[in-house]
This record gives sequence, C-alpha cells and structure tokens, in this order.
Amino acid sequence: MRISDSGFCPVIAVLLLAAGSAFAQASKQLPPQKPLATTNAVVDEHLDALNHCDWKRLVQQYSDDAEFMLPAGQLVKGRKEVADLFANFVKPISQGGLCGLKFIPEHTFLVGTTMNVQRVVTGDAVAEPYRGADAYETRAGLMAGQVSTFDAAQVKLKKGAK
Repeated sequence: MRISDSGFCPVIAVLLLAAGSAFAQASKQLPPQKPLATTNAVVDEHLDALNHCDWKRLVQQYSDDAEFMLPAGQLVKGRKEVADLFANFVKPISQGGLCGLKFIPEHTFLVGTTMNVQRVVTGDAVAEPYRGADAYETRAGLMAGQVSTFDAAQVKLKKGAK
C-alpha cells in the first residue's frame, strides 16, 4: 500500500540477528544511497522494499549515521550495521529470516520529518497478527533514525512455516 494510493504511511520493521555469511559479505559492498523527496516517500519505499525482501533497496535509504533504537535497549548504529540487520531479515524463514511478513499501517501521523506508525504484521506464515509501533526520522531524503517496538521473537509463526 502506497501513501499516494491510500493516504496511509507504510511502516518498517526491524530485526536484530547475527549477520549471515552470504549477506554479510554482500553488505560490505553497500549500494549507493537513494534520497527521496519526502518523509512519506522514504517510508513508502522502505515498506515496499521490506515487503519484497529487497536488501539493496532497503540499504539505499539509510544515512551513513543512521541509528535504530530497538526493544530491550538494543541499538544499531551506522549504515553498515543497518545493512547487516536487513541482510538477515530478507532471508527465508527456513534460513532464520522473516521474508514473507507483511507490514501494514493501521494509523499514521507525521510530525515534522518524523512519521509515527501503528502497524500490524501479517503474512502466509504468521499464525496471528502482530501489532506494534514505529517512528521514522528522515533527513535530506534518507532514513536517519528509527524507534521500533518490533521484536521478532514475539511474532507467532505457523507450525512448519518456511
């Protein structure tokens, strides 16, 4: 769902896992950044890339000094660490990733350059909807900061999900 289509802003989710060898190697070669015109456009692109498990598009959106604040006091700092984080997310569930989850906004509001989103996570492998909230701070057309309640351990997957 795109903002321009629905009036809703998409949401991002984050997953903090150890870097997988193939994607960790790929993340050493970061793709060029791709600034966008508005906060809405940045978050739209982010959700679309996340929902399509597109590592390159995800990493193109981040500033070099981007920071994530995650549950339990976890902090991801810098574009390289963000790349490693998403390298694991875009893997299939059978390989420890979460590719196939769909992040859908339920309520959004923009304050300056910060998009605040209440969202639900669904998908074919998800046993029950998982709700949470995220805030996305943009600067110069890139994602500069995020605060997320997303906790991959709380997502209930169907038995035998792949």
